[in-house]
Amino acid sequence: MSASCAVTPPVRTELFSSSSKRSIFPAQICRPRNKCEISRREFAIRGGIVASGVSVMGTSSASQSVQGSERLAFKPEGYNFWEWRGHKIHYVVQGEGSPLVLIHGFGASVFHWRYNIPELAKKYKVYALDLLGFGWSDKALIDYDAMVWTDQVIDFMKEIVKEPAVVVGNSLGGFTALTVAVGLPEQVTGVALLNSAGQFAAESRKREEVDETAITKFIVKPLKEIFQRVVLGFLFWQAKQPSRIESVLKSVMSC
Repeated sequence: MSASCAVTPPVRTELFSSSSKRSIFPAQICRPRNKCEISRREFAIRGGIVASGVSVMGTSSASQSVQGSERLAFKPEGYNFWEWRGHKIHYVVQGEGSPLVLIHGFGASVFHWRYNIPELAKKYKVYALDLLGFGWSDKALIDYDAMVWTDQVIDFMKEIVKEPAVVVGNSLGGFTALTVAVGLPEQVTGVALLNSAGQFAAESRKREEVDETAITKFIVKPLKEIFQRVVLGFLFWQAKQPSRIESVLKSVMSC
């Protein structure tokens, strides 16, 4: 840790010597940064100074205050399980009051809400479920689409929640929350969207068929195949690197 005087408050300390009847101005002392921060905090408290919008604590102290928030305990075995269409679905339920149903986004799980659940559970009955294919829910070998998760949440509302509730969704879960509200209007009393995803491409939409001309057959198609094999192959190779995956996950989810 490097020494620095930059964080020492700009206060001039004056000592008075009764023997010499003159003022003494001590030389400024360079101290390690952490000691200077302690000195600054003590100075602010004793002097009655309130700092607004200025951080006088180190980043480690700031992170301690965030990490000190109550969060959902991690259980390797999971919390509760419900069988849906032959698949095991994991969910959490905490608190008492009006129900809230939390739906996570793509690549996440109920632990995406680990800081939200304990706070919301102080006033509400909070449900959070792992969508099929995520978290502790089964990784079914099926064709996944938006309606799979919509049907899952609708059945979860009917069989587990069993009463009117507000549905909260993030990203993919936001779009799911909207489709659940449309499909189950008698039980969804409200919807909250957090950075919601948009509408999925419709499977029923037919692609326009293009007549295969000589140019398409002998020039366009070979170039397309080369692009897919070489360019996309290289991009996929880059994307699958562990360091790249870790970087993307950290940008999507704060730990």
